[in-house]
Parts: sequence; C-alpha cells; structure tokens
Amino acid sequence: MKIFLKTEDEIELMRQANQLVGKTLGELAKHIKPGVTTLQLDKIADEFIRDHGAVPTFKGFPNPYGGPFPASICTSVNDVVVHGVPDEKTVLTDGDIISIDCGTLLNGFNGDSCYTFCVGEVSDEVKQLLRVTKESLYLGIENAVAGHHVGDISYAVQSYCEAAGYGVVRELTGHGIGREMHEDPQVPNYGRRGNGAILKPSMCIAIEPMITMGKRDIYLKADRWSVCTRDGKPAAHFEHTVAVCRGKAEILSSFEEVETLEGKLY
Repeated sequence: MKIFLKTEDEIELMRQANQLVGKTLGELAKHIKPGVTTLQLDKIADEFIRDHGAVPTFKGFPNPYGGPFPASICTSVNDVVVHGVPDEKTVLTDGDIISIDCGTLLNGFNGDSCYTFCVGEVSDEVKQLLRVTKESLYLGIENAVAGHHVGDISYAVQSYCEAAGYGVVRELTGHGIGREMHEDPQVPNYGRRGNGAILKPSMCIAIEPMITMGKRDIYLKADRWSVCTRDGKPAAHFEHTVAVCRGKAEILSSFEEVETLEGKLY
C-alpha cells in the first residue's frame, strides 16, 4: 500500500476539482424529471465539465471485466447500486431515484462525488433510505480525522445503516484520491473500529456509502458495468471527497448547489 499525502497547494487544486463536481451535480439537478433519459443527463454533464476547463474522469475509465466506460457520469437508477451506464433507453419516471456519480480531472487532480436524486414524487420509504444513507456519509466523515483508522469510518457507516434495517454493500468501497482517481487506501463501508490504515493529516479519501433497502447481495449486469441489488430493491449512494485533518475532516466536494434546489424540485 502506497498512500500519497498532499501538500496544501495540492489540496487546494483538489478542492477546485471537487467544487466543479458539485457544480455539475447542481446543474444536473435542474434537469432531473420524468421523461428525461440518462443519456441526456450525460451529455449535459459532459458539456458542463468541459466548458469549465476540465475533463470527465470516468469517460474511458478502464474496466477489468471488459471495455472502457463509455460515458462521462454514472447514472444508477433504482436497483442499480453503482456504475449505471447512461443510454437513450433508460427514461426517468415519477417515483424513481437516480444516483449520479461524477468525476472531474482539473489541473492534474481528481474530484469525485455522488448524490442520489428523487424523480418526481418518491415514496416515504425510499426517502428514508436516502436520508439514512446521506446521514451515514457524514457520520463516516466525522471519523476521518488524523489518528483514527479507516475502520472507524467503516464502522460508523455500517452500524448506523444496519441499525436502520438496511444492507451495506461489501464488494465496493471508497478510496484514496489525488492525481489518480483510485489511490490507496480502500475505504470500506463495513468494518471494525481500530482496524485498517491509520489516517494521517493531508490524506485525501472518497467516502461513499452504498446502501440497499433490502439485502446487501449484488450482481453485475451483462453490460459489465452496472452493479444491481440481487433482490431488485432500490439502493442509495452518496459520496464526498475529504481531506484528513487534525480534529475535523475538510469536505472538498459539495452538495450545496444540489441542496439549494432540492426544496424547489421535490
């Protein structure tokens, strides 16, 4: 395991990349409604990212099971946990949820964040899943401080979500991030306190709970990208990139633009 600590200047560059991700998610929030295809959302994101001087990190990202990722964002609808591939056939309908995972490469550093959106009127049961998943993300972030262990983050997410009766996906994890989208260490959403790598100041990590309404079992679709719940129940995914500090983690990405619009949209 090789963990890259960042300088203050590098963390500032990472903040800029991550703030652009937040702005992209905010732009997409304006267009998420019944009748929109996931391919339309991908085109909006691609244009927005490039217009701001960055490139979408996900486009062309290598897949150990097949070809490179064909789009600029991941659009995971309902039972798709992560890595949903945008296409013209997937049309959003009232009551859906869609997790949009977005990455940008700006000035040599990566930004990475994900938000799960409601489409039209969503059931209270599904809204509760989203609320708990988002809350677990911030509980994980509270533990992303120097001197703690990765397992402290993992335990915080797992214990909170499982106490609410939800499944915690094991096969997919958060990760270190910097010049590369995926760096060491891995940051699972399950684990034991005191286990895993020790967190040091200036480490940058992406924390991303992937939580299911039913059982945690998943499978890979024929497209070799989309990861779905085996029982067909919905899943939520929220992600922030943070810099580890002494006392309190610094969140480099942002949900501010999305959350400013949420009240108007839903």
